[in-house]
Amino acid sequence: MDMRRIVAVLAEEAEQQIQDQVWKLEPGDRALALEAETGLRDVIRPADTQEALPRIDRLAHLRETLAVLAIALARTHGRMAWFLSGALHALEPVPRWRALPADQGGTFGTVLVTPEEYIEAEDAVRRLQDALAQIATTTVDPGSARPDQQTGGA
Repeated sequence: MDMRRIVAVLAEEAEQQIQDQVWKLEPGDRALALEAETGLRDVIRPADTQEALPRIDRLAHLRETLAVLAIALARTHGRMAWFLSGALHALEPVPRWRALPADQGGTFGTVLVTPEEYIEAEDAVRRLQDALAQIATTTVDPGSARPDQQTGGA
């Protein structure tokens, strides 16, 4: 499963848990989601801007996203921590990537990144940005039921 798909599934699960009120967002969850979302947007820009960068800079930006997510994870617990750990898991290949060729000797298990892999990872981060923005701004009225949970009749 590619990074984009893993993040999409993660985001869908978060949305469903919030809608079903399984995940009851606290003000701290929202604040941390906003902080992480802002940090990710500062690092990974729109596709045309990101793709114009040299590969080494693109890789550095992707590594910075891991730092943003790891710092946020270290500051929370519960469902927000689970969501963030899923996000880090989705981007798990990034630490093994390198942008520079190996002239001689070993590479410590790293692999050169293809242009497609950069695009996939950056798209996954953008989807995470959107999911975190939704978490940061979602409010659920505790007295309301989803339409498919309402009872009919008068």
